[in-house]
Amino acid sequence: MSRWAPCKRRDFIRRLRKIGFDGHYSGTRHQFLIFHENRLSVPSNSEYSVPQLRMMLREVEEIIGRQILLEEWNNL
Repeated sequence: MSRWAPCKRRDFIRRLRKIGFDGHYSGTRHQFLIFHENRLSVPSNSEYSVPQLRMMLREVEEIIGRQILLEEWNNL
């Protein structure tokens, strides 16, 4: 079975666009993506560690109202 792996920033943004997010737009400190009226800040690291990725995905799950499983994430 696959495990969560670190993710490049570019891949993270690309995958969120496939889920339905718009952007990435420049903010004051971070860039951000928009899903309907919700805003998700995107840290500027070039690669996200597994704990950081999971933390951001939990926030994404709250915004979209459903869970993102590992298999779905890897298929995006």
